[in-house]
Amino acid sequence: RQIIVTENAARRIAALKVQEQAENAFLRIEVSGGGCSGFQYGLKFDDQRNEDDVVFERDGIGVVVDGVSLDLLDGAEVDFVEDLMGASFRINNPNAASSCGCGNSFSIG
Repeated sequence: RQIIVTENAARRIAALKVQEQAENAFLRIEVSGGGCSGFQYGLKFDDQRNEDDVVFERDGIGVVVDGVSLDLLDGAEVDFVEDLMGASFRINNPNAASSCGCGNSFSIG
């Protein structure tokens, strides 16, 4: 089971950690019920690890996912994209059967 963190995402996470004065924190990615498609992503800085957490690193940046969320995110790529629509983190999840237009909510087939 794995999650891929792109170089762009790692750079943006590092910049946000400095901006938020959260140098010792890691980025937690969670999946919870909700959103227009059934599941939604949540991203936040955290400094507490739980027993079922799995840590992924890229360029010294830690990304943590709990075991239940990892089941839904296995093989996903976390990226940071800047385009005409703005700048945002994007999760390219191969397990998502469909997602809503905002990209924050998805369903499993």
